[in-house]
Amino acid sequence: MTLLDLTIRNVKRNFRLYSIYLFSMITGVIIQFTFSSLMYNEDIMDALQNRDNFQMGVGIASVVVFMFIIFFILYANSFFMKQRKKEFGMYLLYGLSERQITIMVFYETLFISSISLIAGVLLGGLLSKLFGMLLMNLMQYDQVISLSFPVHAMVSTAGLFLLLAIIISVQSYVMVNRVQLTELFHAKQKSEKAVKTSPVMAMISLLLLGMAYALISSGKGSVFWEDYATWSMVATTIGIIGGTFLFFRQFSGWLLQTISRRSKYHEGNTVLWSSSLRFQIRGNTLNLTFISLFSAAILMLLCFMTINYKVQFEAVERNLPNDIAFQSLDVATNGKIDDLIKSSNHEIRFHLTEELVEASPVTDMHVAFDNPEYFTPGVLLVSQQTYNEFVALREHKQNVSLQGNEAVALSQGADFPEPYAPGQQPSFTVKTDKETTFKLIEKKDYAYLGWASHPVKSMILKPAVIVISDEAYQRLQDHANIRSFEIYGLRDARNAEDLSMQVHTIVTQTPDAYYSSFADVYSKQIEGSSLMLFSSGFLSLIAIFALASVIYFKQLREATDEQLQYSILRKIGVDNSQMKSVIRKQLLFVFLPPLVLGVLHSWFIIKYYILDSVQDFHGLTGMVWSIMGVYFLIYLLFYVSSTNIYYKIVNENH
Repeated sequence: MTLLDLTIRNVKRNFRLYSIYLFSMITGVIIQFTFSSLMYNEDIMDALQNRDNFQMGVGIASVVVFMFIIFFILYANSFFMKQRKKEFGMYLLYGLSERQITIMVFYETLFISSISLIAGVLLGGLLSKLFGMLLMNLMQYDQVISLSFPVHAMVSTAGLFLLLAIIISVQSYVMVNRVQLTELFHAKQKSEKAVKTSPVMAMISLLLLGMAYALISSGKGSVFWEDYATWSMVATTIGIIGGTFLFFRQFSGWLLQTISRRSKYHEGNTVLWSSSLRFQIRGNTLNLTFISLFSAAILMLLCFMTINYKVQFEAVERNLPNDIAFQSLDVATNGKIDDLIKSSNHEIRFHLTEELVEASPVTDMHVAFDNPEYFTPGVLLVSQQTYNEFVALREHKQNVSLQGNEAVALSQGADFPEPYAPGQQPSFTVKTDKETTFKLIEKKDYAYLGWASHPVKSMILKPAVIVISDEAYQRLQDHANIRSFEIYGLRDARNAEDLSMQVHTIVTQTPDAYYSSFADVYSKQIEGSSLMLFSSGFLSLIAIFALASVIYFKQLREATDEQLQYSILRKIGVDNSQMKSVIRKQLLFVFLPPLVLGVLHSWFIIKYYILDSVQDFHGLTGMVWSIMGVYFLIYLLFYVSSTNIYYKIVNENH
């Protein structure tokens, strides 16, 4: 009998075990082909405004996706190989070498990979159309996506899985070669030992987690993060990782030990589920720690990208509130631009010419503007009346009321915008032909002119604008330089990229002339944030599937090992309902703590380092809890399916 014949017989004889592995491989192919085919879909490419950025982003994400797939497939293969140790022991006893066994495994892998590629590409082609439509919907493009099977995607997927087959063969060879023959026959007979626990270590695990949560909740403006950022980061990392590990290693063991000492321990079925868990702590600690940290990472990634996506739509408008705005040039050039805009497909909603006073700051810019390096070095002064009229035209509730030398700094993008209480109002001095000192009554996160933009480079710098009272403006305008700006409001400004590029070309013929366009940034920001959300959602889907596999294979292995114990329980009179109750309680103790810790880790970081930074955007907290709620439901499905699988395995021979 040849190795190829032996391989075929193995697949037929162990079809159930192979089917689990085959399902894992097909899933990997589907994921890889679905994602990579998006990069070669002509319909998607035609709809995009920034194709090079998209292809680069998808290319990077594809590498990350493949790394996830490698982890997932290698984990599945590791389980697969451990379940076959006794079989390999028989082959070695009959005279096969490790090299021959490895060749046989390579044949099996090629056979399974071939089936996986055919099935995965067919299913992946269908799913790529669905995910392509989803991506277009995120970008708010009305583009029809056709069903396609790009040759480049098929070739790259086939090549990657051939490489994976080689890696799997190497892994299999190492696993077979490292184990002694006697160990192969007794691979399933090893038993875990109960971990020694202490109340002190159990308490330390809670203290570490509490320390990490306290540091995170202190906020990035606290003394810990302002003055000791590195040490705080190290302490938080140790607290979360170390605290999570000790929680499962010591606290859970101590809790189970405490339960076993209760007077009513032998009543009901407590002894049945808790005694088994005590002996599984050593083997489950790393898995449960990984699941908790992995869950937190998935939730943080998905919540951050979703928040970023939701914020971008409003953030672009906040950063570039004017559809087209540029510094007034000579009459002929202004007229040429006006004619160009009127002849375009974009109806003009309004056209204003705004006048502002130029001034040089005498006071340090940090007093009036957060992150002044992003603002122009000079200051522009606008009158209260002009500002309020323009704000009303935008339908924004950002009016100001000023008297005398009162002023409001428009610190666009301010981390901590605030009105100043009487007596605490900082002074800010500017110079025109003479120096004038204003009292800042408020630092407002609002843009009057918005970032200067470029069709390729996106955002450059933003003008530093201060609103002053009408009286102060009248005093200064006769003794200072006046800069005028042409501001246009357009219909369908989102799709005005071509028009913006033409206007930009004319304006920038004048060196250092200010130009800003909503369209220059909108498509880049929205396409970029949509791609990041789509990629993170895709990666989260893969990560959840990998997580489910870790849980599934772990429970499958433990259920297989405990078939004898449950058989004994059945013989001494434990009925089906009691057995199901024992399994549910046992698995709940495994499933619930990692879920709770994962949600807590992610919530603290999201709340204090993301949500607190975007408080002006409404509905984000509810959206975060919705994501966590969906994750909880998915996790609940894992729990229910695992209990059912566990019960079926322990009753397999009944």
